[in-house]
Amino acid sequence: MLDTEVAEALTSTDRVTRRTARDFERTRRAPREVTVNFSGGITQRCWSVSRGDGTYRVVYLPRAGYFSLCVESDFGPLDIGVHGPALGCFGSV
Repeated sequence: MLDTEVAEALTSTDRVTRRTARDFERTRRAPREVTVNFSGGITQRCWSVSRGDGTYRVVYLPRAGYFSLCVESDFGPLDIGVHGPALGCFGSV
């Protein structure tokens, strides 16, 4: 899923889309299971697909079937409600 999204972005005619894909590739990691915190005290096991930069990371939410931009917190990744394609989440910051 991620490979397809990045490959399509790298062949885009839009320069910003190509640059976002290249930047994402530099932070991409092999998926690693993490516990994500949601509002209301809910937690869920998800997959971190990018290295955090100290502020944000992109996480795959398997129950929802899409990606999330999470903010780093003292308690682990916190879902901030930015959902959709991985590059869309990544490019929103």
